[in-house]
Amino acid sequence: MAEKTVTVEQIGSPIRRQKDQRATLVGLGLNKMHRRSTLKDTPEVRGMIGKLPHLVRVVSEN
Repeated sequence: MAEKTVTVEQIGSPIRRQKDQRATLVGLGLNKMHRRSTLKDTPEVRGMIGKLPHLVRVVSEN
């Protein structure tokens, strides 16, 4: 059985954001606008996405 994944895209700039928000973006594998990253769908990743609703969006869930 394949693991569930979630693809996120960065839609906001980290300029003038708090350090913890920038670090969370890096943790998601994002650092530039409109980049996408596919990650395992875990509670930790969902928490990181939930912390940055103004900077990232979920593109697809598998």
